Amino acid sequence: MSQEEDLLGSNSTGSDPSVFFLSGIPGLEAMHLWISIPFSSMYAMALLGNCTLLYVIKTERSLHKPMFYFLAMLAFIDLVLSTTTMPKTLSIFWFNSREISFTACLVQMFFLYSFFHMESAMLVAMAFDRYVAICNPLRYSTILTNSVIAKFGLAALTRALLIMVPVLFLLRRLPFCQSHIISHCYCEHMAVVKLACANTNLNNIYGIFITLFTVGLDMIFIALSYVKVIRTVLSLASKEEQLKTFSTCVSHLCAILMVYTPVVLTSIIHRFGNQVAPHIHILMATLYFVFPPMMNPIVYGVKTKEIRNRVCLLAQSALTKSAI
Repeated sequence: MSQEEDLLGSNSTGSDPSVFFLSGIPGLEAMHLWISIPFSSMYAMALLGNCTLLYVIKTERSLHKPMFYFLAMLAFIDLVLSTTTMPKTLSIFWFNSREISFTACLVQMFFLYSFFHMESAMLVAMAFDRYVAICNPLRYSTILTNSVIAKFGLAALTRALLIMVPVLFLLRRLPFCQSHIISHCYCEHMAVVKLACANTNLNNIYGIFITLFTVGLDMIFIALSYVKVIRTVLSLASKEEQLKTFSTCVSHLCAILMVYTPVVLTSIIHRFGNQVAPHIHILMATLYFVFPPMMNPIVYGVKTKEIRNRVCLLAQSALTKSAI
């Protein structure tokens, strides 16, 4: 009998109903230690990259601009997203530490999904930043003031809280009287809902509605911004000028692809991909919370001259001090 079956048996014989067990990656338990190597490496790079990005933006006065303020918010959100999932996931891979209380599960879920919606909102804000910078450059400093940036951040936080409070309320009301094995590396919403021994239609409908209302609406706003950006770029006289102007959007476009592509794919697989092996879906869903946080600082560091120069100076200074 496998360890998962042992846990299932213990739950069905009257174990603590407030305790759940994360399965890790079903079918790949024997490879958990090997799987932990790329995940732990990506997590370490995400921590280093985003902390460096926040330090550089804070200490370099030339980076105290709207675009970099939004980037700092994105870096902070990425730190929270990766730190909410990776420590528990790695403890499963390394120490087989699967147990999690229902309260801790709800807390993890709250941070995961609220900060995901905040990240989506930040991508909209950054799209608006690119729209103003390219389509209304003369009004850039008057439109994107510090007050407006703070309001963007506050609106993103408020929206995330308003979205997540009903999710937690709907979960709290569900009875979990059978299996307490969550087939995932973290407390994924639908994986927890599937364990309930009650009607979960309301939870499912609300989940779909929120996905369409937030991610769908955010993607529409981003698309509209870039339609206007492309029109403005194409109206420029020379090809060289067009490429130079549009190149300022490349980092943001990469961030959009890294954030939304896994979300769309996992959502499709979750609802329609019955032939896809469960471990593929779980690997993709887990990768989402560590791959974009790792890549965003790299992409922005490579493409943004001010950040690249500042990081190079920090690296040279560190090398000089270590040599002394």
